[in-house]
Amino acid sequence: MDRTTDAGAATLEQVAERAGVSRSTVSRVVNGGARVSPDALAAVEKAIAELDYVPNRAARSLASRQTHAVALVVPEDTTRFFGDPYFASIVAGINDRISPSPYMLGLFIASGDPDDKATSFVSSGSVDGALIVSHHTSDEYVRRIARSTPVVYGGRPIGVTPDDYWVDVDNVAGGRLATRHLLDRGRRRAAIITGPPNMLAGVDRLRGFREVLEEAGLEPVGVEDGEFSAAGAAKAMERILASGARPDAVFIASDLMARGALSVLGRAGIRVPDDIAIVGFDDSPVASNVVPPLTTVRQPSRDQGAAMADVLLRRLGGEDPPRENLLPLELVVRESA
Repeated sequence: MDRTTDAGAATLEQVAERAGVSRSTVSRVVNGGARVSPDALAAVEKAIAELDYVPNRAARSLASRQTHAVALVVPEDTTRFFGDPYFASIVAGINDRISPSPYMLGLFIASGDPDDKATSFVSSGSVDGALIVSHHTSDEYVRRIARSTPVVYGGRPIGVTPDDYWVDVDNVAGGRLATRHLLDRGRRRAAIITGPPNMLAGVDRLRGFREVLEEAGLEPVGVEDGEFSAAGAAKAMERILASGARPDAVFIASDLMARGALSVLGRAGIRVPDDIAIVGFDDSPVASNVVPPLTTVRQPSRDQGAAMADVLLRRLGGEDPPRENLLPLELVVRESA
């Protein structure tokens, strides 16, 4: 083995020569990048072992201005972030992909980004890239971050541009799937508790709901914003009941909101699914823990987090991965509908 002293430490070029691959291939292996063939990976790892190659992270950071840190930016308050299982699943998926890479992950919960602190830090070169989830049309600082550092969005942003990289599910299709299931159960008076109109996930799930009803020659009997929170959905359900609309089905655009709505129905003595059938969205742990267990549209949140991190790492490794990334949905049928 060609063991070296500190004075003659092996270089990236020497590893590439020993492995019979390009310097960029060695760099992708060292930086945790994707798209390295098994044969090339094995050759590089063998060369690294033979040459006792150790990446000099400090020197490389100074030379390349890399920090080997990425930011997860969540434009929400702490109550929503820690109260919604969706975020825990996303973070777990991101961590699955970031942990074996050379990068560290920093979390910024930045509702409104007071004083532009998160913007200034992320945009100053303190991180190499950013992952942004749960963004709103009012979050102007998100676009400022994207103008200064590589960004991957969790969820297709409103006002998406051809230059944006994002990972999402087809929320219109998800809204259609939920609503079609309710109609297939014989329900004809459907309402919806949706997310806020400044978040594309809420807008698209509402669109899918409306499309299916229109195709069936039906009108919604209630459309209320539940703010993607349990408390907001409880108030939305109270408004629906107070209106006298008497729905026999409600599509609720997140499981967390469904929990809030179910509590209102329970207090009102309204039986689910006998009186009102309910379909949620996410298939988070909430769905199987409420009574009755929730029929819901499953989105692969953990896979979404991992895919977001993978796209960003590939960008940072010099690749050009697909900009638009859609993950599959499926309906999980339980007792609520």
